[in-house]
Amino acid sequence: MSLFAGNTAGGNVDATGAAASFIDPNGVAIAADGSLYVADSANDTIRKVTAAGIVTTFAGSWFAGSSDGTGTAARFHNPLAIAIDAGGTLYVGGDGVIRKVSPSAVVSTFAGADGVPGSADGQGSSARFGVSPSGSGIALDTSGNVYVSDSPNNTIRKIDASGNVTTFAGTAGVTGSADGTGPMASFSFPWGIAVDGSGNLFVADAQNYTIRKITPAGVVSTFAGTAGMSGTADGTGAAARFSFPTGLTFNSTGNLYVTDNNAIRSITPAGVVTTFAGSATAGHADGSGSAASFNNPVGMAFDATGNLFVVDSTSGTLRKVTPAGLVTTFAGTPALGGGLGGLIDGTGSAARFFGPEGLATDSAGNVYVADTFDSAVRKISPSGAVSTLLPPVLNQYRQPSGLAIDTGGNLYVADSFLNTIGKLTPAGVFTVFAGSGTAGSADGTGAAASFNSPSAIAVDSGGTLYVADSGNNTIRNITSEGVVTTLAGTPGTTGHADGVGAAASFNFPEGIAVDASGNIFVSDSINNTIREISPGGTVTTLAGMPGVESDADGTGAAAGFYFPFGIMIDTSGDLLVADYGNATIRKVTKAGVVTTVAGVAGTRSFQSGALPGLLCYPAGLVRSGTTLYATMNNAVIQITNFP
Repeated sequence: MSLFAGNTAGGNVDATGAAASFIDPNGVAIAADGSLYVADSANDTIRKVTAAGIVTTFAGSWFAGSSDGTGTAARFHNPLAIAIDAGGTLYVGGDGVIRKVSPSAVVSTFAGADGVPGSADGQGSSARFGVSPSGSGIALDTSGNVYVSDSPNNTIRKIDASGNVTTFAGTAGVTGSADGTGPMASFSFPWGIAVDGSGNLFVADAQNYTIRKITPAGVVSTFAGTAGMSGTADGTGAAARFSFPTGLTFNSTGNLYVTDNNAIRSITPAGVVTTFAGSATAGHADGSGSAASFNNPVGMAFDATGNLFVVDSTSGTLRKVTPAGLVTTFAGTPALGGGLGGLIDGTGSAARFFGPEGLATDSAGNVYVADTFDSAVRKISPSGAVSTLLPPVLNQYRQPSGLAIDTGGNLYVADSFLNTIGKLTPAGVFTVFAGSGTAGSADGTGAAASFNSPSAIAVDSGGTLYVADSGNNTIRNITSEGVVTTLAGTPGTTGHADGVGAAASFNFPEGIAVDASGNIFVSDSINNTIREISPGGTVTTLAGMPGVESDADGTGAAAGFYFPFGIMIDTSGDLLVADYGNATIRKVTKAGVVTTVAGVAGTRSFQSGALPGLLCYPAGLVRSGTTLYATMNNAVIQITNFP
């Protein structure tokens, strides 16, 4: 196993300094002894980093969830924000729930319910918060109150020491930039939050490009920046400009620090804004002031000597900034992807991808990559030279997710954002083959049909396409003439029922493959199962335990998966599955016998060499001869002489 193209940095390895790894870390808090606690969001864990840079997993494990417990027996789901009180208790926010973690790593639920969105005030688990894939802040005052920036609801919430939740400022569902008291004020995706020595709250109002101030009486005013006017200009109060402020923290002298785009800004108590470190250009360079660069910095915390620790989210590192502005990398290895300029063609590790997913290969051995978050489709020659086949379209966001090539050399692209199936001919002509561009579930021909976040696509020898229509929880087929019908599942119905056609149900199918006999195989991701659909439309469960996250090898329901993603038919007729959450590649025989063929469950990283090696969030799979290719992180890796 080796790197084929891109960069594979990022993982969940516990180690010291650069040998450790994180994936999309967000929040950070610092304890009295100088230890840092990091919300390692994509790893679903809380990591501890000592003053010597030793990284360990403090709470949580690679299985996402909301289980209370001690240490690695507890479960988190996308923890984002983190704060610490004087006694060393952590408060962690993310996915609609606030958790408490004691100094001995005992995790309990403080307020809200994991994955259950809402805006209701109330006691403990009866309260509801917005569920957000990114963006939230948490802070404590000296009285033990917890404040949460409820980004999806555009409100600031307050939780007292007994766990009673109230809405402190803003009104749920109302977006705006109005100053005022309590519900009369409005926000637009409030993110970071910090409390000063007088009990005033400061909020990074991200989509308003402002920093807001809230007094203890709930009076909201705009402290710096001007709503609706983005930029990078330093200045005082309304004359300053912010691009997308996220994290906030105070130093010991009362200056407020803001992570803004790829820079660290500081604001004096008088509202004077200056740029402390970094610039608007993404990167991962150590250095002083503007000579340093960051890649989506989010959370921050000061230690007792005035050093600022910054979670550099997209780079997957923890950076240290001295009081003089000297930036160094304290822990982690930078993950190079689209965030560092993106869409860079080149050979091998000189190329760059950003969240690639689907793969396809042609008879000449070229590999085609759905470079999902670069909004492009890339081509890699057998020698590893990367070129851009379908570039991003100006002012139009694409999200190519799945690819398939028919016997005529036509490349089909499932676009999960535009809700279309595109077709690229060998002559380089691209057209929309099916889908209206608007989310829906209508059957029909060409643009008369509609899809809802189609994520994967497969083609049989006769030219019929099969689509995992994830948002509809259905499997669709498209004839060579572009006629779309629904083969299995019912739009809008989520479940795990076997049956014929519409009587069957799925829960976010992410991968699809078809064998020579016309049998269709689906990775039913949230159900953690592999489903089989006969040519007549009968759906059965081949392997996995519905709704159970597991890494167990075994037969049928005795085996387990954790968010299976890409799926393909191997040369033997068996299935290969990118088991995304387990960071492994699994083999499933026709009889449903599941074995792990690459990667080690629970260790997300990359290690080249003989199998099993280590993998990190494998997504797409394709085979060309004896070489297996997989997308993971911001790279494509290859396994030669694959059995």
